[in-house]
Amino acid sequence: MISRDVTEGLKQGVLAGAVILAVLVPMRHYLLPRHSPAPMVDPSVVTALPPVVAPVLPKVVPDPVIIHRRLDWNGQTAAGKDVRQLAQWVVDSADNGVQHFVILDKRNARVYVFDPSGKLTGASPVLLGYAAGDDTVPGIGQKAISDVKPQERTTPAGRFLAARGRNALQEDVVWVDYDAAVSMHRVRATNPKERRLERLATPTASDNRISYGCINVPVSFFDSVLWPMFQAEAGVVYVLPEVKTLTQVFPGVETPYRVVSTRSLGDFVSGDAMPAV
Repeated sequence: MISRDVTEGLKQGVLAGAVILAVLVPMRHYLLPRHSPAPMVDPSVVTALPPVVAPVLPKVVPDPVIIHRRLDWNGQTAAGKDVRQLAQWVVDSADNGVQHFVILDKRNARVYVFDPSGKLTGASPVLLGYAAGDDTVPGIGQKAISDVKPQERTTPAGRFLAARGRNALQEDVVWVDYDAAVSMHRVRATNPKERRLERLATPTASDNRISYGCINVPVSFFDSVLWPMFQAEAGVVYVLPEVKTLTQVFPGVETPYRVVSTRSLGDFVSGDAMPAV
């Protein structure tokens, strides 16, 4: 028979073991090696498509920044009423977020470039699509140049997210409407009969309609203002209508509100608003 002392010893041993397990099991979370979760894929990374025609949307992970918004024409006095109204709305509503923006005045064949806060950084005459109109023909971007009819050569109106890229000729372009094959690029003077350089130099806009829809920009302006602007990130391009009214294309311009600053926190953009006055 097992003695009473042995039995009591076994009971005490079992009890002591239970106590030790009760202490050690909760601690295994801290004592055993911990594994970090697999890194998440950054959804902001955009893989550039083949450079023949594709826009390049660069990966941008900016440091948090606060932009104090105030429209500043930087001494420019020639802008028309619709340009000024739209520029004020973009700044007041923070429609551009924290991006540079461009306003194209088709009626006067002129482009205006602004920094994210609303300060004008440059303006220039441009050449536009041969035909007046604010819409594109469906499927126009898939047509060969030789198949595009004169009345189809329009520069579309609207709001576009623009980015760097290359066209089929491997030329630098800023894509405005990629599906419609509309871009901003250096003026192309390959056909002397078109007199594109001479058209840019005249003081009037009546002879600035010559392209198939793209916006032709003076070489110096493209190289010093437009191209550097799109180097780090995409920008917003606003093309004013010439047939429709401003509010038909940009109905928000009549909304009275004011955003005094915008801040970027990674991919998140917020605004501090105040009542319109």
